[in-house]
Amino acid sequence: MEKVKISLEDVANLDFTTIIWIAAPVMFSLVALEFYFSYKQNKKLYEGKDFMSSTFIGVVNILLNGVMKLGVFGFFLFFYNLTPFYIPQTWWSYLLCFIALDFVRYWSHRIAHEQRFWWSTHVVHHNSEYYNLSTSFRLSWTQNLKIIFFLPVILMGFHPFVFLVVHQIEVLYQFWIHTEFIKKLPRPIEFIFTTPSHHRVHHSKNEKYLDKNYGSTLIIWDRLFGTFEEEIEKPIYGITKPINTYNPLTLVFHEWIALFKDLTKVKSVKEAFRTAFGSPVDYHKSEMKKMELSSEEILKK
Repeated sequence: MEKVKISLEDVANLDFTTIIWIAAPVMFSLVALEFYFSYKQNKKLYEGKDFMSSTFIGVVNILLNGVMKLGVFGFFLFFYNLTPFYIPQTWWSYLLCFIALDFVRYWSHRIAHEQRFWWSTHVVHHNSEYYNLSTSFRLSWTQNLKIIFFLPVILMGFHPFVFLVVHQIEVLYQFWIHTEFIKKLPRPIEFIFTTPSHHRVHHSKNEKYLDKNYGSTLIIWDRLFGTFEEEIEKPIYGITKPINTYNPLTLVFHEWIALFKDLTKVKSVKEAFRTAFGSPVDYHKSEMKKMELSSEEILKK
């Protein structure tokens, strides 16, 4: 079958959002249910201001995605129409796209934890010290920058409808794994898929859990590339350098602000590159160490 070029209008008219409207009421109902059982069992999984921050960040993210939709679609179409490859829209193309996209999402997620620039597009998802279903709403307002990581999948020639539906399913999958109510699942599921247990490890700042379990839907990539860690000790949630605020603007942009401040102090291109693409964990630990030393000096005085 010959590949037909697709226009921006064609993609904009695709009705791939149905799944979102079906999922939304289910998601909010489950958040309410989890909140109720957390309250009844005195688990303290929710904190009012934290929940409101997560919800506000999530709502703004949805609105921004709506505003930027045509730009994202335009980026996709430019490269889709450019590539000579074409994968027809069949049942197996959805499966192939899922595997390819999940693989790429693993690496984009991993890079977002290993380099400060990309960490700035992701940190808001981790700076809560609570772990509940509403945590999944905390998605960065600058996360669309990471679309460049999806280029290899786009260039494979998947039909835009296939790509967008699979991508939406991958994003929605993330919702249910943000909970402490689901413990470990049967071993075959735990071996193949990312589960709440795996993702609790990912969200914790325990030393042995740092930079582990990046898998989006499949955990097999972590097993293959040496980033898997089983949940054994109780996770402590948050980031290595806490910011102690519920202000949504600060939660979203604090890492960008810190990065740009540091970039104004660099004295060479090499130092700028190292600052922007160095490890955020190493940077935060060094900052915390400086704070501890400053505190010790003050106490001595």
